[in-house]
Amino acid sequence: MGLSTTHLIIFLVIIVLIFGTKKLKNIGADLGSAVKGFKDGMKDGDAQAQTPPQQVTTEKLADPARTVDVDAKNKV
Repeated sequence: MGLSTTHLIIFLVIIVLIFGTKKLKNIGADLGSAVKGFKDGMKDGDAQAQTPPQQVTTEKLADPARTVDVDAKNKV
């Protein structure tokens, strides 16, 4: 009850007649570039996930002139 070879050939001929070879070629190229972009994105995501985040120290962030004392209200 499956599709035979002749059914598949007739189906492909009808598809080519409806869409034309140029449009089918463009669809294939677009689909191929989308799959390639997806694979590249997955590789980039894996590479970013494997690199550890950079450690930020308080020495780089703390500026003594702009530091606010938390206990300033209690000291007055």
